[in-house]
Amino acid sequence: MTTATRPARTILARFQAGAPRGQWPAEGFAAERRREGIPARVVMDLDSDSFLVIVDGGERRG
Repeated sequence: MTTATRPARTILARFQAGAPRGQWPAEGFAAERRREGIPARVVMDLDSDSFLVIVDGGERRG
């Protein structure tokens, strides 16, 4: 039997989705990390109504 597992993730930052500028602060933070060589990306956490800046693989690189 084959089961799917989620890759480990590290959350670098959390931004409330209800902020006046919405996703922009999260995207800006992720862009700064990518410039530092950290492969950050933004995902939406519906349960907490937040944008998360994450790194897949469970560890920070840089």
